[in-house]
Amino acid sequence: MFKPNSNLGLCGAHRTGKTTLAIAIASHLNIPFVRTTTSQVFADLGLDPAEPMDFKTRLFVQNHVLDAAEQVWQNSAVPFVSDRTPIDMIAYTLGDIQGKTEVDFDLLSQYIDRCFASTNQFFQNLAIIQPGIPLVYEDGKAALNAAYIEHINVLVIGLCSDSRLKANVFCNARDVIDLETRILNILEYFEAL
Repeated sequence: MFKPNSNLGLCGAHRTGKTTLAIAIASHLNIPFVRTTTSQVFADLGLDPAEPMDFKTRLFVQNHVLDAAEQVWQNSAVPFVSDRTPIDMIAYTLGDIQGKTEVDFDLLSQYIDRCFASTNQFFQNLAIIQPGIPLVYEDGKAALNAAYIEHINVLVIGLCSDSRLKANVFCNARDVIDLETRILNILEYFEAL
């Protein structure tokens, strides 16, 4: 059975079951599950993650989200499983940029570089969790919009192909939604490395 000696991060859009899956994998492997605090960061800043925001605000929030996550990961025993990675953070930042969005590209590039460096520091293994499970509304969570979720999914897949990323990457097939099958597929992939 796969027994990691390095951290596993689940990445992908919201509402794909990452947290449930991360908890289950951690329990299965008897290693810590490390929860990130994205929703809490939004709440602390007095912002709603489902509301649109301009680029400057988005980058401000995303830097705070990354700060909070890095602190949690830094203070965690290794190996661990986490339900969020800096790859997700890049995807959400890029997902809010549209054709007429005013963007300071230098600041965006610095943020993206920071996220790749953080991913490489804290995660040696990533599992992309694609959309597929039924969508259920929850207060305080990001927009329940299937097209937006798909947009983030595609961004995550692309980011995980970037040469700046050093982690091993597994991509869960979108039609695999059974929790036990998801666990087995992820563990078998990393065991084969």
